[in-house]
Amino acid sequence: MDSSLRALVVDDDVAVRFTVRSILERCGFKVDEAGDGEEGLAMVTRGAKDGGYQLVVTDIHMPRMDGLELLKAIQQFPAPRPKVIVVTAHGTERQTVDAIKSGAFDYFKKPFEVEEVMAVVRRAAESVALSAEVERLSGELSLSRSLIFTSPAMSRLAVLVHRIAPRDVNVLLTGESGTGKERVSEALVMASQRANKSYVRFNCAALTAELAEAELFGHAKGAFTGAVKARAGLFREAHGGTILLDEIGELPLSLQAKLLRVLQEGEVRPVGEDQPVKIDVRIIAATHRDLLQMAAEGKFREDLYYRLKVVHLQIPPLRERPEDVPMLARHYLAEYSRRFGVGPFALTPPLLDRIMAYHWPGNVRELQNAMESIVALSSDNELDLELLPKAKGASSSSPASATPSALTQAAPVLVEPPTSAATGEPIVADLKARMDAYERGIIMNTLDQVRGNRSQAARVLGVNRATLHGKLRKYGITDADDEATDD
Repeated sequence: MDSSLRALVVDDDVAVRFTVRSILERCGFKVDEAGDGEEGLAMVTRGAKDGGYQLVVTDIHMPRMDGLELLKAIQQFPAPRPKVIVVTAHGTERQTVDAIKSGAFDYFKKPFEVEEVMAVVRRAAESVALSAEVERLSGELSLSRSLIFTSPAMSRLAVLVHRIAPRDVNVLLTGESGTGKERVSEALVMASQRANKSYVRFNCAALTAELAEAELFGHAKGAFTGAVKARAGLFREAHGGTILLDEIGELPLSLQAKLLRVLQEGEVRPVGEDQPVKIDVRIIAATHRDLLQMAAEGKFREDLYYRLKVVHLQIPPLRERPEDVPMLARHYLAEYSRRFGVGPFALTPPLLDRIMAYHWPGNVRELQNAMESIVALSSDNELDLELLPKAKGASSSSPASATPSALTQAAPVLVEPPTSAATGEPIVADLKARMDAYERGIIMNTLDQVRGNRSQAARVLGVNRATLHGKLRKYGITDADDEATDD
C-alpha cells in the first residue's frame, strides 16, 4: 500500500483512538489523532494545504462537534477530499443511515473486530488509489491537448491543471523561457467553466506604459494623440472569459497599481473616462522572472504578486524531464517533414544520442527550432546531425554520447489519437485501446534502440522471448518485416 497515505482518527476515547490507530498503521497509513470534531476539522483544514488526509475515521458521539457535523463540514471541502468512515454504537442505526446519506464512505460498529475494520480500511484505500488514478489520467488527457509529454514531472503538473482549471481563481505560471507556459494557459482555459468565452492574450513587454494602459483598459476618443476613436480595451473584450498577461514581470510599475485595482474591485477605468466599468475576467499571469525577488528590489508590487498568485504552477525545464525529449523530437520531425515535403525522418540512435546529451537551455522552444532547422536543411532525405547544437566537450566528429541511457532505451512512444474525417477532432479511444497503443509504442521503440534484436529487446523489456513474440503478433509487428532478428 502507498506509504504516503495519511489518516486522521477522531474520537474522545483515548483507548479507541489507540486501537484504530494501530489498525490503520498496519494497513500502511501514517496516522494523526484528534480528541473531538472541532480539533479534527481544524487538522483537516490545515492538512489540506500540504496534500491533506486521504482518510478520516470518526466517532459519532463526541463533545463540542459530533461526527456527523464533522462529516458534513468535510463534504464542503473541494475535491479531492478525504474518505470518511464513521464509528457507530449499538442503537444508532438512524444516525448511521444519516451518515451514509451525508457522504460517509462506510461505517463499523462498536465493539468491533480488527479484521472487520481492516476490511473497511482496505476498501477505502483502494477507492483513494482509484480516484487518484482517474484524476491523473484526466489531467494528462487535459494537458495533452496542448502539450506533448510522458514524464512524471509533467504528469504531476497535469493533475494540478485538471484540478484547478474549473475553479475560478487567478493563476500564476512561472518557468524558464520556452517551457510552455502559454500552452499550460490554454489547457487551463479549455478545462475551465469559461472555455466557450473570450480568451485574450497580452504580452506585457510589447508596448510602452502609455500604449499598454490604453490597450489593456481601453480609452475614450481623443484621450491622447492618435486616439481617433474609442476603444474598449482587452479586459472588456475578455469580459466573461480569461485574459493571459504574459511576461507580467515586465509590466511598468505605473500600470501595476491599475492592475491591482482590477483584481480588487473587478473594474477598469478607460483612459480619458471618469467612470469605471465593471468586468468579470479570470486572470492568468505568466513570467520567467522571480517576482518575489523583484518585489524585494522594488521592481514589482508585493501586494499585486500575492493577488496574482492565488494558485502558483511552476513548469519544469526540459532538462528536468528528459523523458519528454524523444517524444517531442519525434513529433517535430514528423510535423516538419509533412510541412516541407521531405522524409519522413526517424529518430535514429545517433540522433537520439545527440539530443539527449544536450542541455537545451532554450527548453522546448529550442528543441522545436532545432528540429525545424535540421529538417529544413536536410538533403537527399538524410539529416545532417552536425546542424544540431553540441553538448559541452562533444567533438564534431563523434556522437555526443556513446550509448543511449537506460531511460531513453525504454522511452515510450505515445501514439497520437486518430482524428475524425468530418470534424478533424481527436477520437478518444477507450482505456484498453490506449494502453495497447502505449505498449506497442514501447516495444517498437525498444526494437529500434537495439536495432531489431528481439532477444536483446526481450531482456530490456524484462520478458521472455515467447512473450515478446506473442506481443509482436498481437500488434502486427510481424516477422514478415524481416528487420527483427534473434541472437
